[in-house]
Amino acid sequence: MLLPILLVLASGMCHAVWSMFTKRSLNKSIFLWSIMMVSTVLLLPTLVTELWSLPPLPAGAYALLLLSIALQALYSWLLSITYEMGDLSQVYPVMRGTSTLLIPLIGVLFLKESLSVYGWIGIACMLGGFAVLSGIGPAARRPMPAANGTAAGLTSYRPMLMALCVGLCTTCYVFVDKLNLQYLSPLALLEVTNIGFVAGLTPAVLRSRKLLEEWRRNRSTILLGSVLNPGSYLLFLFALQQAPLAHISPLREIGTIFATFLGILLLKERQGMRRMVCSVVIFGGILLVGVWG
Repeated sequence: MLLPILLVLASGMCHAVWSMFTKRSLNKSIFLWSIMMVSTVLLLPTLVTELWSLPPLPAGAYALLLLSIALQALYSWLLSITYEMGDLSQVYPVMRGTSTLLIPLIGVLFLKESLSVYGWIGIACMLGGFAVLSGIGPAARRPMPAANGTAAGLTSYRPMLMALCVGLCTTCYVFVDKLNLQYLSPLALLEVTNIGFVAGLTPAVLRSRKLLEEWRRNRSTILLGSVLNPGSYLLFLFALQQAPLAHISPLREIGTIFATFLGILLLKERQGMRRMVCSVVIFGGILLVGVWG
């Protein structure tokens, strides 16, 4: 069990680092598209070779693969918008903690399942951390300035709502990809998810016409991100092959602490101590639900 744990911890750290690079970029859609396009091109022969060599997959398998592509496309689009709106140290813990919050609540409300006392404490920790990060109160109702400097009819709740949507999408694609591992290797499945990710951002990239500018300004972080982004999920897929999802998924969310530290220390985001405490509380809640809930 030690190897899957180490793989998952490394996955969480890699995810936090490329997320920080994305937040620092000029255009989030172009940056995300660029770091995924590199690995998409490199891994395409792997997917084609594997599909060619395997016996024909059942219709249900192709349906699951198409569903994975669609979920990744939606995820990439939501992710780029969320990073445009909110600080890394604000939205990242919510994006990563949402799935651990929603799955047990759905089980209790609709599947007649039950949570232990530790599970309910974990739920309370996550809800409390989300509430504090969202800035609930009078300050949260002040309009946020738009990216072009004009007034926008947005409130500080908007980044949190988008982060929740990203977390919900992540929940869905992880379950689907766990099923897809019955039919494809982790590398081939990673290419399938890459294709969906790139497809979701391509319209925004074509509209922006700033691809060359992004590469001139952030070439080094794009190249490093092109390794860390698919690498983080590939490490997680390898871990999924060796351990149950329920056992290792919560540990991956230690990235909430890594990302908050990066946002505060390197990006100089505000409310540092408050957000750091919230990220630790949310991660503690995730562990309580995932391990003892």
